[in-house]
Amino acid sequence: MRALLIVNPHATSAKQLRRDVIVGALSSAVELEVVQTRYRGHATALAAAARSGGFGLVLTLGGDGTVNETVNGILGDAAASAGVPALAPLPGGNANVFTRAMGLPTDLVDATGHVLHALAEGRFRSISLGLAGGRYFTSNAGLGIDAEVVRAVDGRRARGRAATTALYVRMTVRQFYRATDRRHPALVLERDGQPPAGPLFLGIVSNTAPWTFLGHRPVYTNPQAAFDSGLDLFALRSLRTVSTLRTVYQMLSGRRTPRGRGVLTLHDQAELTLRSDRPLAFQVDGEYVGEQERVRFQSVPDALRVVA
Repeated sequence: MRALLIVNPHATSAKQLRRDVIVGALSSAVELEVVQTRYRGHATALAAAARSGGFGLVLTLGGDGTVNETVNGILGDAAASAGVPALAPLPGGNANVFTRAMGLPTDLVDATGHVLHALAEGRFRSISLGLAGGRYFTSNAGLGIDAEVVRAVDGRRARGRAATTALYVRMTVRQFYRATDRRHPALVLERDGQPPAGPLFLGIVSNTAPWTFLGHRPVYTNPQAAFDSGLDLFALRSLRTVSTLRTVYQMLSGRRTPRGRGVLTLHDQAELTLRSDRPLAFQVDGEYVGEQERVRFQSVPDALRVVA
């Protein structure tokens, strides 16, 4: 099998020695080519070229952003096509939400061993994806303060800061108390055959659980979200300190869906739309992708084959 390994050279676990070890191991099982990304969006172009070039497998060594770009390059506008390469993600980022949700070990070498065993046994899994305004996502996409935090972290990273868990926590607290508008909710939820719901401050649409990780600790917005069902929604009607802290505690404390008067959740949705009366920050799989006023979310069943 011809395989392409797309490496983000800035990935936290992609040190040269470990990279050489996994490249050697993978080369024993597939006809491997290795390429490094050089700029944002490069993985999308590389994955699209792999598809048109007849590669049967695309591997990624990077975080959730690298996976997202690769998935969009693999699929283009033709999900579930017979010519689409399979995906094998290897953990190389800070959170690695997608690889953990797929059941891969958090250690890069162990994860490589897992992938090699799956390839030897021919284990592949078809999973659903989300589609947000024309862009696929594997784990989640959101409008509001979560995307504002991602944008703020991106600004620090551009100045040389590492994207650590501590940095995300600091930016979240800063954004909540000093930057985001906690008085004027802008979002409205729209669904076919249902009255609009809102106003809302935040909307996160999930394709799997957990939503993210705080270090090694999972954070759940929609614990029932899964790759074999539709999309789940988590939204907040209030950003008052007490109610928000209560919700955060529920998100950290286990696998029960957060509840409360200020919380709105939906499970297994085929389609929904979040509309805003002003531009809001928008993130897809933990990557800031600009501001939006309206995003249509769709579930795409059996969209991608993943080495499992």
